[in-house]
Amino acid sequence: QVQLAESGGGLVQAGGSLRLSCAYSSRRAFTNYAISWFRQAPGKEREFVSLINWNGGRTEYSDSVKGRFTISRDNNKNTVSLQMNSLKPEDTAVYHCAATMTYYTGIYPNEYDYWGQGTQVTVSS
Repeated sequence: QVQLAESGGGLVQAGGSLRLSCAYSSRRAFTNYAISWFRQAPGKEREFVSLINWNGGRTEYSDSVKGRFTISRDNNKNTVSLQMNSLKPEDTAVYHCAATMTYYTGIYPNEYDYWGQGTQVTVSS
């Protein structure tokens, strides 16, 4: 079994920054998994934000966050971070991290086996 726990959410003004963390715990090796961030705003579907592969050699971003968000991972600490800069009110959502051993595109929620509970990010205008 794999457990994921997000932290770092909060309330920030537009233009500000937040850093989210996803902590992984399992008997299975962390490096078996690609990790992604998704977000879900009220009344909307879960949306892909960013992906990082097992060794950090590949990252992907949605067009809406490209150039503002940066994903990284520390395989010694079993954590993935999402640095979010230049935040906008439309970034307001619950942010979830998710893990998968295999994926095709990595942008669809049904490609992921494990999910964290999420952390709320609210950006005020």
